[in-house]
Amino acid sequence: MKRLGRKKKVSMQDIASKLEISKNAVSLALMNKKGVSEEMRALVLHTAREMGYGPFATKESAAANILVLVPERIMSYQDNDHFQFYHDMIWGLEKSIRKKGYNAVIAPIDQEMETGLKLPGLFTDISYRGVILFGIIDKAYARLIWDMDTPLVMLDSYYRDLPCPVVTSANMEGAYEVVSFLIDGGHEEIGFIGPTNLTTSHEERWFGYWKAMQTHGLEVQREYCLTSSEGYNQTEAEIAQFLDGLRAIPTAFFCGNDRIAYILRGLLEEREIAIPERVSIAGFDDTHYGDHVDRALTTMRVEKEMMCDAAASMLLTLTGNSRESIRHSVAPTLVVRSSVKNLKE
Repeated sequence: MKRLGRKKKVSMQDIASKLEISKNAVSLALMNKKGVSEEMRALVLHTAREMGYGPFATKESAAANILVLVPERIMSYQDNDHFQFYHDMIWGLEKSIRKKGYNAVIAPIDQEMETGLKLPGLFTDISYRGVILFGIIDKAYARLIWDMDTPLVMLDSYYRDLPCPVVTSANMEGAYEVVSFLIDGGHEEIGFIGPTNLTTSHEERWFGYWKAMQTHGLEVQREYCLTSSEGYNQTEAEIAQFLDGLRAIPTAFFCGNDRIAYILRGLLEEREIAIPERVSIAGFDDTHYGDHVDRALTTMRVEKEMMCDAAASMLLTLTGNSRESIRHSVAPTLVVRSSVKNLKE
């Protein structure tokens, strides 16, 4: 007897291929974001229902949905430098969840919903297996989801006083590795830039920096460190003010992410400080920006696909409302490029 295989899950790429448009256009239409016409939005929605995609599938398959909550500010394709990084993570989640036989239903959380503690309508419109809370979101909103009686996994960021299963990059270990690489290259005065007051990821990368310095018998000079920010990211103005206040420049900086590293590099070059001849720079994430293709950055590559697969697998292993501090850390990979000079050569 011929064995029937499980019906293939429909993806956003399937919709895009049928309509001969980009996957990004499908995403914008399904999430009701700007960037596509109303006619195209209606066509995409009709096709999603016709093909049985995600929450538009029949009721029989609705319980196979997994809600992925994403702060809208990190999904902006107009003004957010981190768009490509988070975009890759979102599609990685969609792919991982689909491969496991489930539908990833992306639910953007805009600023009004976040501050007003309003849940997306999908929470009542469809059935779902659990929730993945992705990215940096206000603590009060994270607690709103945390208090719900549903399986929950936090991805990329978390709060220590909201214990639950979490998947992150191994931030402290990765920072320790890249800072040790700088030290092995002869750098003894190394600064740190990253908003440790905003996220656990930057805080852990600060700890890794500090541990590497201590392990190698080097002093952390606080005047070389910028560890706070007024907003969700350190701004160019904040970093410029920090540089202007320095009496001397260290031979190297480790930055909490590549966005900060690219800003720092631009500001130093404006001040005619050569990279890496005078100052070496290392970042974290392995994020590429279109206008910086000629500025290869030494960094720790976050293994996004592995993180996404781990988050999907962890959620599907939960049998109930687990609120235990289960932590899965995915080791990043050191990528050496031309922004760092070995002072021993």
